[in-house]
Amino acid sequence: MRIRLVMLGKTRRAETRALLEDYVQRIKHHCEIEITELREASHSSLHKLKFDAGAVPVLLDAAGKQVTSQQFARWLGDLRDRGTRELIFLCGDAEGFPNELRARARHKISLSMLTMPHELARVVLAEQIYRALAILAGHPYAK
Repeated sequence: MRIRLVMLGKTRRAETRALLEDYVQRIKHHCEIEITELREASHSSLHKLKFDAGAVPVLLDAAGKQVTSQQFARWLGDLRDRGTRELIFLCGDAEGFPNELRARARHKISLSMLTMPHELARVVLAEQIYRALAILAGHPYAK
């Protein structure tokens, strides 16, 4: 399974980018991962986003479903075991995602009931993906 993180805006802070890259490198031990940063939420930049028919788009949304790390790992494992080729996480900026892209998401998840900066949410997402993969692999990191 391939994971793609599509993010509106750049991860500007060097410290945050370093944390994100650390988790991305860890994830690469388990599966293929790619980050796409869109400069803006314009119609033209969103139109360039191509989703394969078999891809599963997941929107990070404050009103989305809240799950534990264990539940997230089971869900990720189920998708992998059912042959999902690509899982696309959509991370908005401070304004969220435009409605045209929100409508394409099959799943909506919330990382927390707390409000956090969008750059920090990216790191939390990457850490939770890594944690889920560690849980599925029986790796001690998850404990």
